[in-house]
Amino acid sequence: MRYELKYGSGYLNLDLHDGVRVDVFEPRDVPALADPAAALVSALNAPVGCPPLKAQPAPVSLAIAVPDETRPVPLKTLLPPLIDYVLAAWPTLRQENIAIVVGGGLHPPADAAQLERILPESARACRIVVHDAENSPVISFGVTSRGTPVEINAEFGWAQYRMVVGMVDAHQFVGFTGGAKGVTIGCASAAMITANHSMMHSATAYAGNIADNPVRLDLNEAGQLAGVNLAVNVVMDAAKRPAAILAGAPHLVMREVSAKTAELYGLSFKEPYDIVVASCGGLPKDICLYQAQKGLSSATACAAPGAHIVLLAKCEQGIGDDHYYNYVRQFKNDSELVETFSRGPFRMGAHKAFLFARATTRFDVCIHSDLPEATLAGCLLRPGRIQEAVDAWLKEKPAARVAIIKSANSSFFCV
Repeated sequence: MRYELKYGSGYLNLDLHDGVRVDVFEPRDVPALADPAAALVSALNAPVGCPPLKAQPAPVSLAIAVPDETRPVPLKTLLPPLIDYVLAAWPTLRQENIAIVVGGGLHPPADAAQLERILPESARACRIVVHDAENSPVISFGVTSRGTPVEINAEFGWAQYRMVVGMVDAHQFVGFTGGAKGVTIGCASAAMITANHSMMHSATAYAGNIADNPVRLDLNEAGQLAGVNLAVNVVMDAAKRPAAILAGAPHLVMREVSAKTAELYGLSFKEPYDIVVASCGGLPKDICLYQAQKGLSSATACAAPGAHIVLLAKCEQGIGDDHYYNYVRQFKNDSELVETFSRGPFRMGAHKAFLFARATTRFDVCIHSDLPEATLAGCLLRPGRIQEAVDAWLKEKPAARVAIIKSANSSFFCV
C-alpha cells in the first residue's frame, strides 16, 4: 500500500506491505467555501457579540493586523473585500488612514518579497507596517492579571479602531490560535511574548484546550486591554481552502471558531503506536524547522513509550530562528538541554529547543528534511529518510502498530 504525505509544496511516498497494521489520521473532509469573499461579507454583516461596522461610529484611523506567510490565511482573497466593506460602512474613513500591520511575533520581520507574496495589490493604497518584536515602537496597555505586560505595535495601538485577521489552528500550548492572538502575539513586544509563553509548562496548556488554559486566557485578557475591536477568523481545510469565516468580538469568535476547528482536526485513538509517521502538512507548516516542531506535539501524543517517530519537514527557509539555533548549539545532548532549560528562566526561541528535546529524550525521533545533516545534528536532531527508517523499524518489530498523521501541525488528539 502506498501512502502519500505532504512535504513542502510536493509529496513523499511511503510504501508498506499489506500485513502492516496501519491507522491513518487526517482532517475530516468538509466542503470548502464556494465564495470566501461573500462568506466574509456575511460574517461582517452579522458579527458575534458586537454591532455591524455601519452601526458603529466611523473612526478616523483603522489598523488591521494580519499574519506573515507562516500562516496560510488567503489575504489576497480576503483583504480586498474587507477593505471595500470598511470603506462602504465608513465613507469618511480615508484609505491612507488604514494601516495593514503584518505581525509575525518573534519570526523574522517580513521582507519586501514576502509582502509581495501575501498582500494583494489593492492593499498597497493602505499604509503597510511590518512588525518587529525586537525593534518596533510599542504602546503599553497595562499588565494582565497573570503579570504579562501588554505591549503592542505602536502603529496598531494608535489606531482608533483595531481589527485582526487570522486563522484558527490547533496550538500545542495555546490551545488554538485565533481571536486576539494575531495582535497579542503577532504584534507584541518580545517581552510580552516571553511572559505569555512562559506559562506553557502549565498542566492545562495543551492543544485543543481554551477553557482553563492560562496561556490562552492571558491572550484573551491582553486583547481586551489592548482594545482589539474585531476579529475576522478563518478555518482552513487540509487543502488550505477557507471552510468557515466568522467575525466579531475576539474572545467570542475564538470560542465559536475553535469548536469548528476541533470538528475538522480533533483526533482520537484507542491504543498508542509503536511507529508514528508525521507530516507537518506541507507549506507553510514545514517552511522552517522552528515551525515544523509543532508536528511532534501530535506525533508524541499518540506514541507508545519509546516509540519510533519520523517527522517530515522540508524546511525550505532553513531553521527559521536564530535564538533557537544559538541556544541549542550550546549543548552536547538533548538531556542536558532539557535539564538546563527547566532550571533556568524562560527564554523565547530556547523554548522551541526544549520542546524538540522533550520529544527526543522520550522517543526515538528522526527528521526527514532537506536541511543538511550537519545542521540537523547541530540542533541535536537525527536525520533520517522516511522509507528507510520505517522499513528498519518494521524489520525489528514486524507486528508494530503504525500511525500516519497527514496534517500533524494542525491536528491534535483529544484528551
